[in-house]
Amino acid sequence: MINRVVLVGRLTRDPELRYTPNGVAVCNFGIAINRPFTNQQGEREADFFNCVVWRKQAENVANYLKKGSLAGIDGRLQSRSYENNEGRRVNVVEVQGESVQFLETRNSGGGGGQRGDDMYGDPPPSGYSGGGGQGQQGGQNLGNNDPFANQGKPIDISDDDLPF
Repeated sequence: MINRVVLVGRLTRDPELRYTPNGVAVCNFGIAINRPFTNQQGEREADFFNCVVWRKQAENVANYLKKGSLAGIDGRLQSRSYENNEGRRVNVVEVQGESVQFLETRNSGGGGGQRGDDMYGDPPPSGYSGGGGQGQQGGQNLGNNDPFANQGKPIDISDDDLPF
């Protein structure tokens, strides 16, 4: 059997972090994913899902994401039911997140922040500047060594250098 979900969307509310009586962190949040087509009125619709993450991943989501943040979540669907205040049985389907990727930088429009977090939600070492190892070596930040940075000058590439 296969039960795998991969979603990319924006948080619909700030993450809500709580702890179980045993001290295990659990975080709930909603995510909205735009549909790839428009309806008959020409408007885009979206699907909304409730997500749950646990332990260190839950703490990282609560600390680094907020409403509007772009995030990717990898996990599985899980259903549960409970009895509400009116005595009615309520069925719920949630995404149990195993991995959450932060897909924006902190100061971009949607909030959140991609800092190169690994798939288990552990934040990068202090001083990390991203770039796949370009920014940090041996614990020392070497600054911006981006060979593709143009420092505001036009990029001079001949057509022979392009692979297409």
